[in-house]
Amino acid sequence: MAQINFAIASLNQTPLDWDNNLENIGKALGEAKSLGAEFLVLPELALTGYGCQDLFLSNWLYKSCEKEVQNLIPRTEGITIAFGLPILVNNERYNGVIVISDKKILGITLKHHLADDGVHYEPRWFKSWPQGTSQTITYAGQTCEVGDLIYEQNGVKIGIEICRDAWKGEQRTAHSLIKRGCEVILNPSASHFAFGKTMVREELGLSLTKQYNCSFLLVNLLGNEAGRMIFDGDLQFHQNGRLKYKAERLSFKKVDCHLVTVDTQDPSKSSEHRPTDWFFKNEEFTIASTLALFDYVRKTKSRGFVLSLSGGADSSLCAVLVAHTIRRMMRHYAMDDIAQMFDFKVPEGSKNWPEFKKRNYVTEKLLTCVYQSTENSSSETYESARKLTNSLGAEFFLWSVDEEIESVIEKAEFVLGRKLTWEKDDITLQNIQSRMRAPGVWVLANTLKKLLITTSNRSEASVGYATMDGDTAGSLSPIAGVDKHFVRRYLLWAEEELGYEGLQDVNNLDPSAELRPHKEKQSDEGDLMPYFILNKIEQKAIGEWKSPIEVFDELCEEIPWPHGKIKTYIAKFFRLWSYNQWKRERYAPSFHFDDYNVDPKTWCRFPIISGGFSREIDELIKY
Repeated sequence: MAQINFAIASLNQTPLDWDNNLENIGKALGEAKSLGAEFLVLPELALTGYGCQDLFLSNWLYKSCEKEVQNLIPRTEGITIAFGLPILVNNERYNGVIVISDKKILGITLKHHLADDGVHYEPRWFKSWPQGTSQTITYAGQTCEVGDLIYEQNGVKIGIEICRDAWKGEQRTAHSLIKRGCEVILNPSASHFAFGKTMVREELGLSLTKQYNCSFLLVNLLGNEAGRMIFDGDLQFHQNGRLKYKAERLSFKKVDCHLVTVDTQDPSKSSEHRPTDWFFKNEEFTIASTLALFDYVRKTKSRGFVLSLSGGADSSLCAVLVAHTIRRMMRHYAMDDIAQMFDFKVPEGSKNWPEFKKRNYVTEKLLTCVYQSTENSSSETYESARKLTNSLGAEFFLWSVDEEIESVIEKAEFVLGRKLTWEKDDITLQNIQSRMRAPGVWVLANTLKKLLITTSNRSEASVGYATMDGDTAGSLSPIAGVDKHFVRRYLLWAEEELGYEGLQDVNNLDPSAELRPHKEKQSDEGDLMPYFILNKIEQKAIGEWKSPIEVFDELCEEIPWPHGKIKTYIAKFFRLWSYNQWKRERYAPSFHFDDYNVDPKTWCRFPIISGGFSREIDELIKY
């Protein structure tokens, strides 16, 4: 026989949540058997979750995995299963994929190429296994081979490369496996989401199967597993240089299982299915961010979200993302199930309500917005916030924080023995207003048992244009992974394409912190620089690690502006970046969307204290 019925499944796992992870693996096994599958393929580190971080250094974790494998073995009767797990071999830690067939362990493939860039720190936890070698061990009560192995099903030789093993060009693990006779390559992955990344994975499958006329199946984790990284549940099947099967990505399912028939002799008998996928950045951002929000609020057992809604672009985007999360949620779950999930009551007779009424009711229960005014707030931003929440169906409150601000100012003036003035104390007076907005919404969030959202974007994080313990107060920062230029363009798109008409006033406003008196006509770009150029500088300086002079040389080619003006903006960016690392260290967790991020805990490490690029900036000015 040259035909194998594979079940490929993405799983929404959680680090160390044994019950959840084993339930999902068991459900995938059940679905695979009911579909008539002979071989079930599950993602990398599916047993523990990928995001265990330094707990991979704990020996007890490996013993727990071995115990759970023993419990799983009896459930593999009549089927072959491959799934990822960490394993100790000779007291060394490895990232592996175990293959069990009809209650017998066939072997454990160990990862050759460990991910060590960007958000990845695998060499901190695991050791790389040398290609072409294997050894015999005892695991889960059975004797088996571990290392660089080849398996066989229905007379077809199968090789396994684990995630990064496929990304190494000429050193790719699959090359040696195919040269040793493998016709099918499996790739269990924990490949985090980034804009456009699914197309890169497609190229990995297309190039390999075209070069060797072989078959390639990729299986990825799904969901916001551990807080920051999002997994898109990518499931792909390639054969002889063609993408033949692809599943829906970024779904709200806990288990997404598909049957794929692979015929190595007659590809026309292999499965084919290619649904519409979302490749455009706005669409990908919508489905990725809403999945991340859903999993974050669900897995933290929170009852929804609280948002300090200013009426500006950033907080309005957060409100729309929560509302769209609820839209997607209601396509997957009945209102009774959502009510049970988030602990609220459903009125009698609500099953007969029209869909928009159900959606508005759930939104009101899960999203609480507060407009916190000061004497410097404008009627335009209040109307913007009010109209948006009304259109979304969210709960909306209005209160003033002027009394709190005045009280703090009076105390400070008594101690200082002088009046605080805008001429001498501009930043201080701005920060007081922002900080006085934090206590009230924290009380609301704590009392309602909801997550407090902070609304800073990546551009603000880069240059520290935020008040610590003020507008940065919160437990989750869902848009800190995207820049302000993108935020503004996305909101225009969301109004037009997603039908969020309540964004009309938001999109007509110029971004402003509204912390100075009205006569100052404060604007974000006036305080900083045009957002589009800030974004370009950030991409080159942080995303590509270029020096101030290198950034200048490239921008002069791209932007027809006076060189002195470009130098001023570049120097300002590098200074602000350096001075504000301490703020980035304290930002609430954010989601990864791009190939780079400014989050110091999972991507961009930078010293809190540094020389601030002083020499490099001087060289730029003289250049």
